[in-house]
Amino acid sequence: MKAVRFSRFGGPEVLEIVELPEPHPGPGEVRIAVRAAGVNASDWKKREGLMDPELPQTLGYEAAGIVDEVGAGVTDVVVGERIFGVGGAGAAQAESAVLSHYAPIPAELDFAEAAALPAALETAARGLDQLGLAAGGTVLINGASGSVGGAAVQLARARGLRVIGTASPANHDYLRTLGAEPVAYGDGLIERVLAVAPGGVDGALDVAGSGVLPELIELAGGAAQVVTLADFAGAQEHGVRFSRGDSGRATYVLGEIGDLIASGKFVLPEVRTFPLAEVAEAHRASEHGRVRGKLVLVVEPAAG
Repeated sequence: MKAVRFSRFGGPEVLEIVELPEPHPGPGEVRIAVRAAGVNASDWKKREGLMDPELPQTLGYEAAGIVDEVGAGVTDVVVGERIFGVGGAGAAQAESAVLSHYAPIPAELDFAEAAALPAALETAARGLDQLGLAAGGTVLINGASGSVGGAAVQLARARGLRVIGTASPANHDYLRTLGAEPVAYGDGLIERVLAVAPGGVDGALDVAGSGVLPELIELAGGAAQVVTLADFAGAQEHGVRFSRGDSGRATYVLGEIGDLIASGKFVLPEVRTFPLAEVAEAHRASEHGRVRGKLVLVVEPAAG
Protein backbone atom coordinates (compact mmCIF):
# COMPACT_ATOMS: atom_id res chain seq x y z
CA MET A 1 0.00 0.00 0.00
CA LYS A 2 1.01 3.61 -0.48
CA ALA A 3 1.69 5.56 2.72
CA VAL A 4 3.24 8.83 3.89
CA ARG A 5 6.63 8.42 5.56
CA PHE A 6 9.80 10.36 6.29
CA SER A 7 13.26 8.92 6.97
CA ARG A 8 14.96 12.12 8.12
CA PHE A 9 13.82 15.21 9.96
CA GLY A 10 13.37 18.48 8.14
CA GLY A 11 10.94 20.51 6.05
CA PRO A 12 8.02 19.23 3.97
CA GLU A 13 10.47 18.06 1.30
CA VAL A 14 11.46 15.06 3.47
CA LEU A 15 7.97 13.55 3.10
CA GLU A 16 7.70 10.58 0.76
CA ILE A 17 4.96 8.34 -0.58
CA VAL A 18 6.32 4.82 -0.13
CA GLU A 19 5.10 1.26 -0.45
CA LEU A 20 4.55 -0.46 2.90
CA PRO A 21 3.00 -3.80 3.90
CA GLU A 22 -0.73 -3.66 4.52
CA PRO A 23 -1.63 -3.58 8.24
CA HIS A 24 -4.03 -6.02 9.85
CA PRO A 25 -6.35 -5.36 12.80
CA GLY A 26 -5.83 -6.88 16.20
CA PRO A 27 -8.62 -7.86 18.60
CA GLY A 28 -11.26 -5.13 18.82
CA GLU A 29 -9.80 -3.24 15.87
CA VAL A 30 -10.90 -2.77 12.27
CA ARG A 31 -9.07 -1.99 9.06
CA ILE A 32 -10.38 0.48 6.53
CA ALA A 33 -9.63 1.27 2.94
CA VAL A 34 -8.81 4.91 3.65
CA ARG A 35 -10.70 7.53 1.65
CA ALA A 36 -9.61 10.57 3.69
CA ALA A 37 -7.16 11.28 6.53
CA GLY A 38 -6.84 14.35 8.71
CA VAL A 39 -3.72 16.52 8.94
CA ASN A 40 -2.80 17.97 12.34
CA ALA A 41 -0.14 20.26 13.76
CA SER A 42 1.48 17.25 15.41
CA ASP A 43 2.34 15.95 11.92
CA TRP A 44 4.75 18.74 11.07
CA LYS A 45 6.08 18.80 14.62
CA LYS A 46 6.96 15.11 14.28
CA ARG A 47 8.48 15.75 10.84
CA GLU A 48 10.73 18.44 12.29
CA GLY A 49 11.91 16.18 15.11
CA LEU A 50 10.10 18.07 17.86
CA MET A 51 8.26 15.05 19.25
CA ASP A 52 9.35 11.48 18.53
CA PRO A 53 13.07 10.71 18.04
CA GLU A 54 12.84 7.47 16.06
CA LEU A 55 13.16 7.16 12.28
CA PRO A 56 11.57 6.40 9.90
CA GLN A 57 8.09 7.54 10.85
CA THR A 58 4.66 7.26 9.30
CA LEU A 59 1.95 9.85 9.94
CA GLY A 60 -1.76 10.08 10.59
CA TYR A 61 -4.00 9.60 13.61
CA GLU A 62 -7.52 10.03 12.18
CA ALA A 63 -9.18 8.70 9.05
CA ALA A 64 -12.43 7.79 7.34
CA GLY A 65 -13.05 4.99 4.90
CA ILE A 66 -14.68 1.63 4.21
CA VAL A 67 -14.24 -1.39 6.48
CA ASP A 68 -12.41 -4.19 4.67
CA GLU A 69 -11.20 -6.36 7.57
CA VAL A 70 -12.31 -6.79 11.19
CA GLY A 71 -10.34 -8.07 14.15
CA ALA A 72 -11.34 -10.74 16.63
CA GLY A 73 -14.33 -9.86 18.76
CA VAL A 74 -15.59 -7.02 16.56
CA THR A 75 -19.38 -7.24 16.21
CA ASP A 76 -20.49 -3.61 15.85
CA VAL A 77 -19.39 -3.02 12.24
CA VAL A 78 -19.22 -5.16 9.13
CA VAL A 79 -17.10 -5.22 6.00
CA GLY A 80 -18.32 -2.59 3.56
CA GLU A 81 -19.51 -0.11 6.21
CA ARG A 82 -18.43 3.55 6.15
CA ILE A 83 -16.69 4.47 9.41
CA PHE A 84 -14.40 7.14 10.83
CA GLY A 85 -12.16 7.16 13.84
CA VAL A 86 -8.66 7.06 15.28
CA GLY A 87 -5.84 4.56 15.42
CA GLY A 88 -2.85 4.19 17.67
CA ALA A 89 -0.33 3.17 14.99
CA GLY A 90 0.17 6.70 13.67
CA ALA A 91 -0.13 5.54 10.07
CA ALA A 92 -3.56 6.68 8.89
CA GLN A 93 -2.20 8.76 5.99
CA ALA A 94 -2.12 5.72 3.76
CA GLU A 95 -4.28 3.54 1.53
CA SER A 96 -5.12 1.26 4.49
CA ALA A 97 -5.28 1.98 8.20
CA VAL A 98 -6.22 0.21 11.40
CA LEU A 99 -8.64 2.03 13.70
CA SER A 100 -8.92 1.24 17.40
CA HIS A 101 -11.82 3.65 18.10
CA TYR A 102 -14.45 4.27 15.47
CA ALA A 103 -18.09 4.98 14.69
CA PRO A 104 -20.34 4.89 11.61
CA ILE A 105 -20.03 7.99 9.44
CA PRO A 106 -23.24 10.07 9.79
CA ALA A 107 -25.26 9.77 6.59
CA GLU A 108 -24.97 13.46 5.74
CA LEU A 109 -21.15 13.50 5.80
CA ASP A 110 -18.71 12.63 3.04
CA PHE A 111 -15.37 10.99 3.77
CA ALA A 112 -13.39 14.23 3.91
CA GLU A 113 -15.86 15.85 6.31
CA ALA A 114 -15.78 12.77 8.55
CA ALA A 115 -11.97 12.60 8.57
CA ALA A 116 -11.86 16.23 9.71
CA LEU A 117 -13.57 15.45 13.00
CA PRO A 118 -12.07 12.70 15.21
CA ALA A 119 -8.95 14.35 16.67
CA ALA A 120 -10.58 17.72 17.30
CA LEU A 121 -13.72 16.16 18.77
CA GLU A 122 -11.87 13.80 21.08
CA THR A 123 -9.44 16.46 22.28
CA ALA A 124 -12.20 19.00 22.93
CA ALA A 125 -14.49 16.52 24.67
CA ARG A 126 -11.64 15.25 26.86
CA GLY A 127 -10.75 18.76 27.98
CA LEU A 128 -14.35 19.60 28.81
CA ASP A 129 -14.79 16.32 30.67
CA GLN A 130 -11.75 17.09 32.80
CA LEU A 131 -13.14 20.53 33.64
CA GLY A 132 -16.37 18.84 34.70
CA LEU A 133 -18.62 21.92 34.55
CA ALA A 134 -22.35 21.51 35.06
CA ALA A 135 -25.00 22.89 32.72
CA GLY A 136 -25.63 26.55 33.43
CA GLY A 137 -21.98 27.30 34.15
CA THR A 138 -19.67 29.57 32.18
CA VAL A 139 -16.51 28.36 30.46
CA LEU A 140 -13.76 30.48 28.93
CA ILE A 141 -12.10 28.86 25.91
CA ASN A 142 -8.74 30.37 25.01
CA GLY A 143 -8.11 29.90 21.29
CA ALA A 144 -11.70 29.24 20.27
CA SER A 145 -11.58 29.69 16.51
CA GLY A 146 -9.35 26.77 15.45
CA SER A 147 -10.51 23.23 14.78
CA VAL A 148 -10.20 22.06 18.41
CA GLY A 149 -11.43 25.38 19.81
CA GLY A 150 -14.44 25.44 17.50
CA ALA A 151 -15.32 21.88 18.48
CA ALA A 152 -14.95 22.77 22.17
CA VAL A 153 -17.25 25.78 21.79
CA GLN A 154 -19.99 23.71 20.21
CA LEU A 155 -19.68 20.72 22.53
CA ALA A 156 -19.77 23.07 25.52
CA ARG A 157 -22.89 24.78 24.20
CA ALA A 158 -24.50 21.38 23.65
CA ARG A 159 -23.80 20.63 27.33
CA GLY A 160 -25.69 23.75 28.38
CA LEU A 161 -22.68 25.95 29.13
CA ARG A 162 -22.28 29.63 28.44
CA VAL A 163 -19.11 30.04 26.35
CA ILE A 164 -16.74 33.00 26.21
CA GLY A 165 -14.10 32.50 23.55
CA THR A 166 -10.85 34.31 22.84
CA ALA A 167 -9.84 34.94 19.23
CA SER A 168 -8.52 37.67 16.99
CA PRO A 169 -11.16 40.29 16.11
CA ALA A 170 -11.31 38.91 12.55
CA ASN A 171 -12.76 35.68 13.93
CA HIS A 172 -15.31 37.17 16.31
CA ASP A 173 -18.25 36.91 13.91
CA TYR A 174 -17.35 33.28 13.29
CA LEU A 175 -17.38 32.56 17.04
CA ARG A 176 -20.81 34.15 17.33
CA THR A 177 -22.14 31.72 14.71
CA LEU A 178 -20.93 28.87 16.95
CA GLY A 179 -22.69 30.30 19.99
CA ALA A 180 -19.74 31.85 21.80
CA GLU A 181 -19.32 35.39 23.15
CA PRO A 182 -16.01 36.55 21.67
CA VAL A 183 -13.30 38.57 23.37
CA ALA A 184 -9.91 39.58 21.94
CA TYR A 185 -6.80 37.93 23.30
CA GLY A 186 -3.71 39.87 24.36
CA ASP A 187 -3.04 42.49 27.01
CA GLY A 188 -6.17 43.42 28.96
CA LEU A 189 -7.77 39.97 28.62
CA ILE A 190 -8.90 39.86 32.25
CA GLU A 191 -10.68 43.21 31.98
CA ARG A 192 -12.39 42.24 28.71
CA VAL A 193 -13.67 38.96 30.13
CA LEU A 194 -14.90 40.62 33.31
CA ALA A 195 -16.75 43.16 31.19
CA VAL A 196 -19.00 40.37 29.86
CA ALA A 197 -18.81 38.09 32.93
CA PRO A 198 -18.39 40.32 36.00
CA GLY A 199 -18.18 37.37 38.37
CA GLY A 200 -15.51 35.60 36.37
CA VAL A 201 -15.96 32.13 34.89
CA ASP A 202 -16.51 28.68 36.34
CA GLY A 203 -13.72 27.09 34.36
CA ALA A 204 -11.26 27.75 31.55
CA LEU A 205 -9.97 25.54 28.74
CA ASP A 206 -6.69 26.61 27.14
CA VAL A 207 -6.53 25.40 23.55
CA ALA A 208 -4.01 27.90 22.20
CA GLY A 209 -1.13 27.54 24.67
CA SER A 210 -0.43 31.24 24.36
CA GLY A 211 1.03 31.82 27.82
CA VAL A 212 -2.12 33.12 29.51
CA LEU A 213 -2.55 30.48 32.21
CA PRO A 214 -2.08 33.02 35.06
CA GLU A 215 -4.93 35.12 33.63
CA LEU A 216 -7.14 32.07 33.20
CA ILE A 217 -6.43 30.99 36.78
CA GLU A 218 -7.44 34.41 38.06
CA LEU A 219 -10.64 34.48 36.01
CA ALA A 220 -11.64 30.91 36.96
CA GLY A 221 -10.86 31.25 40.64
CA GLY A 222 -7.95 28.84 40.90
CA ALA A 223 -5.68 26.43 39.03
CA ALA A 224 -8.03 23.52 39.70
CA GLN A 225 -10.62 25.16 37.43
CA VAL A 226 -8.25 25.36 34.44
CA VAL A 227 -7.26 22.68 31.93
CA THR A 228 -4.72 23.23 29.15
CA LEU A 229 -4.45 21.20 25.98
CA ALA A 230 -1.33 22.95 24.71
CA ASP A 231 0.94 24.42 27.41
CA PHE A 232 2.80 21.61 29.16
CA ALA A 233 5.51 23.82 30.65
CA GLY A 234 2.97 26.37 31.85
CA ALA A 235 0.85 23.65 33.42
CA GLN A 236 3.82 22.46 35.45
CA GLU A 237 4.73 25.98 36.48
CA HIS A 238 1.23 27.04 37.56
CA GLY A 239 -0.24 23.77 38.84
CA VAL A 240 -2.76 23.45 36.01
CA ARG A 241 -3.92 20.11 34.66
CA PHE A 242 -2.41 19.24 31.28
CA SER A 243 -4.81 17.10 29.28
CA ARG A 244 -3.28 14.15 27.50
CA GLY A 245 -4.78 11.13 25.84
CA ASP A 246 -2.83 8.54 27.79
CA SER A 247 -5.01 9.29 30.83
CA GLY A 248 -8.14 8.17 28.93
CA ARG A 249 -9.63 9.28 25.64
CA ALA A 250 -13.11 10.69 25.06
CA THR A 251 -13.71 8.63 21.93
CA TYR A 252 -17.36 8.15 22.91
CA VAL A 253 -17.98 11.53 21.25
CA LEU A 254 -17.52 9.93 17.81
CA GLY A 255 -20.78 8.06 18.29
CA GLU A 256 -22.63 11.16 19.50
CA ILE A 257 -21.66 13.68 16.85
CA GLY A 258 -24.18 12.50 14.27
CA ASP A 259 -27.12 13.49 16.46
CA LEU A 260 -25.55 16.86 17.24
CA ILE A 261 -25.05 17.56 13.54
CA ALA A 262 -28.57 16.46 12.66
CA SER A 263 -30.07 18.65 15.38
CA GLY A 264 -28.09 21.72 14.26
CA LYS A 265 -26.01 21.83 17.46
CA PHE A 266 -22.75 21.19 15.65
CA VAL A 267 -21.57 22.89 12.46
CA LEU A 268 -18.83 21.19 10.47
CA PRO A 269 -15.51 22.99 10.09
CA GLU A 270 -14.40 24.22 6.71
CA VAL A 271 -12.45 21.46 4.98
CA ARG A 272 -9.57 22.01 2.56
CA THR A 273 -8.48 18.86 0.75
CA PHE A 274 -5.23 17.72 -0.85
CA PRO A 275 -4.47 14.50 -2.74
CA LEU A 276 -2.32 12.10 -0.74
CA ALA A 277 0.56 12.75 -3.14
CA GLU A 278 0.48 16.45 -2.18
CA VAL A 279 1.02 15.86 1.53
CA ALA A 280 3.99 18.25 1.51
CA GLU A 281 1.70 21.09 0.39
CA ALA A 282 -0.73 20.21 3.17
CA HIS A 283 2.14 20.45 5.67
CA ARG A 284 3.11 23.86 4.35
CA ALA A 285 -0.47 25.06 4.74
CA SER A 286 -0.68 23.62 8.26
CA GLU A 287 2.66 25.01 9.43
CA HIS A 288 2.61 28.45 7.88
CA GLY A 289 -0.95 29.21 6.85
CA ARG A 290 -3.72 30.63 8.96
CA VAL A 291 -6.28 27.89 8.45
CA ARG A 292 -9.56 28.26 10.31
CA GLY A 293 -10.91 24.90 9.25
CA LYS A 294 -9.32 21.51 8.71
CA LEU A 295 -6.81 20.10 6.25
CA VAL A 296 -7.58 16.63 4.90
CA LEU A 297 -5.73 14.27 2.58
CA VAL A 298 -7.94 12.48 0.05
CA VAL A 299 -7.01 8.94 -0.94
CA GLU A 300 -8.29 7.60 -4.24
CA PRO A 301 -9.34 3.93 -4.34
CA ALA A 302 -6.58 1.64 -5.52
CA ALA A 303 -6.97 0.44 -9.09
CA GLY A 304 -8.45 -3.01 -9.49
